[in-house]
Amino acid sequence: MLELKNIHYSVDAPEGRTEILRDISLTIPDKKLIVLTGPNGGGKSTLAKIIAGIVTPTSGRILLDGEDITGLSVTERARRGISFAFQQPVHFKGLTVYDLIGLNEACEYLSQVGLCARDYINREVNSSLSGGELKRIEIATVLARSAKLTIFDEPEAGIDLWSFGNLIKVFEKMHAELGGSVMIISHQERILNIADRIIVISAGSVKADGVKADVLPALLGTLDMGCRVTAGSDKEDCI
Repeated sequence: MLELKNIHYSVDAPEGRTEILRDISLTIPDKKLIVLTGPNGGGKSTLAKIIAGIVTPTSGRILLDGEDITGLSVTERARRGISFAFQQPVHFKGLTVYDLIGLNEACEYLSQVGLCARDYINREVNSSLSGGELKRIEIATVLARSAKLTIFDEPEAGIDLWSFGNLIKVFEKMHAELGGSVMIISHQERILNIADRIIVISAGSVKADGVKADVLPALLGTLDMGCRVTAGSDKEDCI
C-alpha cells in the first residue's frame, strides 16, 4: 500500500514561489487500477514523478507498505517495487531491447504491445525507433518487471488506434493477473472506464476521488473541475 501524506511541491518562478501541488494526501491500496485525470498542467505528472522519486516534494511524506521512502532515490524505489513509464520514452544509446527485457520474456511482452520480438530484440533503444515504437517498448519493459506499483504517464501518447485497443487489454490483464497496483495518468474515456478508482487533480489539488461510478458521470459532458470528457469519444477539453 502506498500512502501520500500532505505532499506539497513548489518551484521558484520569476513572479515568486509557485506552488505546483498543495497538501495532497492519498492512500493507494494494493491490487487496484487507479486513473489520475484532470486539466493539463494540473499537477498529475508531477505527483507521479514524486511517487517514483524523480522529483522531491517540498514537504510531506511517502510511505510504501509502512516504510518511509520519501528520501529514497529512483533506483531504491525501483528495488522496492515502484516502476514508472514516461510520457515521452527515454532513449538508451548502446542498450538493446534484449538488454531491457531479456530473450525469454521479449516475445510475450512485445507481442502484448503489438511488436514482433524477432524484429526488435537486437534493436538499440535510440532515435532509430519511432516515438510509437519507443513507447511500446517502454510499456513492454515495465510489464516485464511485474512491479508492486506501476505508473504510466499518458501511455496512449504516440500509440495508433489499433495498438490503443490492445493497450486497454494489457491494462485489464495486468489488473486481473498481477498482484500489484496500476496507476495511469490519462484523459482517455476508454481508460477511465476500466478504473477501479478515479482521482481528479486540478490546480495542484485533489478535486475528486472515488470509484468510477461516482466520479466518471461528473466528468462526462460537463465542465466540472475544469475538464470536459466527451462521452463516446477519446477527446478531452480542459479550461
